[in-house]
Amino acid sequence: MENFIVSARKYRPVTFESVVGQLHITNTLKNAIKSNQLAQAFLFCGPRGVGKTTCARILAKTINCQNLTAQGEACGICESCNSFLHGNSFNFHELDAASNNSVDDIRNLIDQVRIPPQGGKYKVYIIDEVHMLSQSAFNAFLKTLEEPPAYAIFILATTEKHKILPTILSRCQIFDFNRIKVEDMAGHLSKIATREEITFDNDGLHLIAQKADGGLRDALSMFDQIASFSNRNISYQAVIDNLNILDYDYYFKLTDFLNQEDTASTLLLFNEILNNGFDGNHFISGLASHFRNVLICKDPSTVQLLEVSENIKQKYLDQSKATSSSFLISALNIANQCDLNYKISKNQRLQVELALIKIAHLQQAFSLSKDGNVRDHIEQVKKKPENLAPQVNTTIPSQEKKTPLVTENTNSKPAAAPPVTYQQPDNSASVVREEKRPAINIPASGNSLLKGGGTLIPNIKNPSAIKTVKEDKNEPEYVTGVATTHFTQDDFIKVWVDYSRMAKEQGKMSLVSLMDNYTPTLKDNYRIELVLENKLQSEELISERIDILNYLRTKLSNFSITLEPIIDEVVSERKLYTSKDKYQHMVDKNPNIDLLRQAFGLELD
Repeated sequence: MENFIVSARKYRPVTFESVVGQLHITNTLKNAIKSNQLAQAFLFCGPRGVGKTTCARILAKTINCQNLTAQGEACGICESCNSFLHGNSFNFHELDAASNNSVDDIRNLIDQVRIPPQGGKYKVYIIDEVHMLSQSAFNAFLKTLEEPPAYAIFILATTEKHKILPTILSRCQIFDFNRIKVEDMAGHLSKIATREEITFDNDGLHLIAQKADGGLRDALSMFDQIASFSNRNISYQAVIDNLNILDYDYYFKLTDFLNQEDTASTLLLFNEILNNGFDGNHFISGLASHFRNVLICKDPSTVQLLEVSENIKQKYLDQSKATSSSFLISALNIANQCDLNYKISKNQRLQVELALIKIAHLQQAFSLSKDGNVRDHIEQVKKKPENLAPQVNTTIPSQEKKTPLVTENTNSKPAAAPPVTYQQPDNSASVVREEKRPAINIPASGNSLLKGGGTLIPNIKNPSAIKTVKEDKNEPEYVTGVATTHFTQDDFIKVWVDYSRMAKEQGKMSLVSLMDNYTPTLKDNYRIELVLENKLQSEELISERIDILNYLRTKLSNFSITLEPIIDEVVSERKLYTSKDKYQHMVDKNPNIDLLRQAFGLELD
């Protein structure tokens, strides 16, 4: 039985041309060989599986090749190339620094450097995982690395460049290897599959390339695994089943549910995902990535940032047309916050479900514009003439100022509104007129402007305007076409404190500290200003502004409320922390204190 060789070894590049995704490095090395301008030491650094050690071996073979091609590649047939291929070349030495990291190992290497090459121009020393060398070993290696013999070339490879001493870095030419692009990796896998006569589809290969996270060695290992699992038929479904990857279709379906405010279907789909064995943290991070992909499809110039196959890219483009940018940005922020809080949460499933519920209600929150008008809801009601009452032609004499006395219709079924009496404000003889206006009964629902149901009554002055009737002693007044209940600073502070308590129960301690330490002020046109000290506090408030405004507007029955954080530019008085600061503050107020200290020879603690 023939021994199986994994693809990562079988298809390891043997020439610069066959290296995948590192064209900037291979071209530089070939030009240096052609012009005979090789450095004494190279440092190859980058992520795992991107070709660092492979390029080091190709460079070592090429510089000793006796018959270089016109493209600067090794011929592969000369004596030097053959000895390198069979592993018996005396001009090539490879050291694993992970297991040979002591001073004695470096001393042995230095002793070998003193011996000139036996058959060739250069002796090449490759030190893999060089960051694993000890501090003493690095120091012992410095002098030889700086002034090696003319025939010695050192190639150092590492995945963690920041762990290498600056004195070592300054003696090397540094080459930074990039993560291999998904497209390049998928193309390379398709070539290997064609050679091995393995059937495949492009979506499956793209999924393998994405899962590899820029490392070709990882991609080839998964390629072999799935080829065995699927009996040499690499399909999209086989990749999903074998690598435990959450299908794209789940995210597309979930986004449609969220965009339609279908909370029930959203939670059921999340439950199905959990039942299939997927982790909640993996799900929420994938959902955030999905929102990001949909968002970048909004602009044709950023579609190229998608690293998916053409079929999946078309699905992203279609969904981006049906989803607003404001929804995607807010949903991305909520998903990212959930991802950050997931590991510290005691009830992790509830953390994800709460995030999904918030995202599902974003469209309802967006219906409230910045100045408090409920334009979207009004337009929806206008489009349904069967739900609107006919206009009432009421003529009111201009010389009389009349105040409508409105009562609430508490019946669950639609009923005629009670008569409205208009009276003159003074104590003179009153002129009483009665007009009956039809009322519209709104059932209790999540999309209703009136939580728990209520009655909407057309405005006599503007029949298309709508006013909410609440159980409140204050009489509503019309502001920009929407009924707005007046409230005082004290009324507002009570509601503000209630929300702070609710935020404390939800564990939002930074928001609670901000709301408790800074007192908001009610300005004209129901504009609330909160003076803060820095930008971080302002960003914290802005991130929660939608929830705060919804709570304030509902509790105070006023949809014209706006909340504006203001950063105070005046530098506050410096706080006194140390004993010296406190003493100096006292001396500034009373200089005799310092005379008293000098007279008694006292010292500050």
